[in-house]
Amino acid sequence: MDTQELRKEAHDLDVTVWVGKSGIEAVVGELNDQLAERNLVKAKFLRAALGGTTIDDAAADLAERVNADLIETRGKTAVFHR
Repeated sequence: MDTQELRKEAHDLDVTVWVGKSGIEAVVGELNDQLAERNLVKAKFLRAALGGTTIDDAAADLAERVNADLIETRGKTAVFHR
């Protein structure tokens, strides 16, 4: 699947991972588990999770930690694919 098809598929997905004040480290395991079961996972970043960084940077960091592709970021939401 190409990126555009994955974006279309992700449009109707519900957010299943929330990154909060505990930061990225707290959700690495959960995102990893969900990506093992599903094609796409949507995550939402709360303001407290960012610690002065951008959504794009935080999402890219999380994608790298779980060995996944970052499909897109929109607002405070990111879509991951493996």
